[in-house]
Amino acid sequence: MKRNLCFCLILMLLGGMWWMKQGGSSSAMAASAEKNAFTPDTIQYGPAPSFMAPGAQLAVLEGNPMAPSGDYTVRVKMPDGYRIAPHWHPKRENVTVISGAFKVGMGDRFDEASMMSFPAGSFAYLDPDMHHYAMTSGEVVVQIHGTSPVQFNYVNPEDDPSRKK
Repeated sequence: MKRNLCFCLILMLLGGMWWMKQGGSSSAMAASAEKNAFTPDTIQYGPAPSFMAPGAQLAVLEGNPMAPSGDYTVRVKMPDGYRIAPHWHPKRENVTVISGAFKVGMGDRFDEASMMSFPAGSFAYLDPDMHHYAMTSGEVVVQIHGTSPVQFNYVNPEDDPSRKK
């Protein structure tokens, strides 16, 4: 019993020391949370990488998708009718639909008739080397997380927008 009480007192003392070091206020806690917590209105989008067709916007929420290793989380905002040609990734891709309807198909040929529509709130993961393609119905925002580095390998190299200069 004495040991538990002593342990609790030490934890309280250490916690208090940490709290004082942080400035002893809730604003210090809020400031540290701002670096790793986002509300939709604080997410800053910029142009998507060149391996995506023009029109998409990208926001990096966590990590560096192009780093040699590590975790990353990004959001991609795409306009109505945006298409992503058949491609695959060497690492697993985890996709959550934040808003809109995201249509996805599997295979080496873009076939709109065989695509499934995923509304907001949907989640899917694509294992390495799964050939897939996508398009949007209305403006769509998806969140993608995985392990760096991100690699887009187009089934048909001519579909790679970074080659069209």
